[in-house]
Amino acid sequence: MKELLERHKQILLFIIAGGLSAIIEIGSFKIFSSQLPQFFPQELDFNGIHYPLSNILSTSCGIMTNYFLSIWFVFERGKHSKRKEFFYFMVVSFFSTLLSLLFFQLFYSYIFKSNIDLIFYTLSTEMISKIAAILLVSILNYSIKKKIIFNG
Repeated sequence: MKELLERHKQILLFIIAGGLSAIIEIGSFKIFSSQLPQFFPQELDFNGIHYPLSNILSTSCGIMTNYFLSIWFVFERGKHSKRKEFFYFMVVSFFSTLLSLLFFQLFYSYIFKSNIDLIFYTLSTEMISKIAAILLVSILNYSIKKKIIFNG
């Protein structure tokens, strides 16, 4: 068992860092999506896009958390300078954000139509869509960050 953990340590650390980043992203999305519509009513439906600012702001919180956790705990420094590494990370994160926003819209508009009651908490369609989008994009992020940014 110890050998298996040692072999997959980086993936396990990535999952932990991703989980913590996802908690930050989902928590901030919950806050933004409940508060921003009070000030910006179009946040609920901006030309067919649901919760655009909440998604962008919460994803940014998750990205910054993930960057610092990734460089501190998950990946070793690659061949790039810190400045280039940060730039590449942000470029990948920008495209990941667009992909995440697309998945969120698809899930929210077409797939998840009702809340999920977990007895102790009810997941709204917004939260289910956000969680599903994060999970899908995380797989792509690990591969790109490991191979291109941190040269692992």
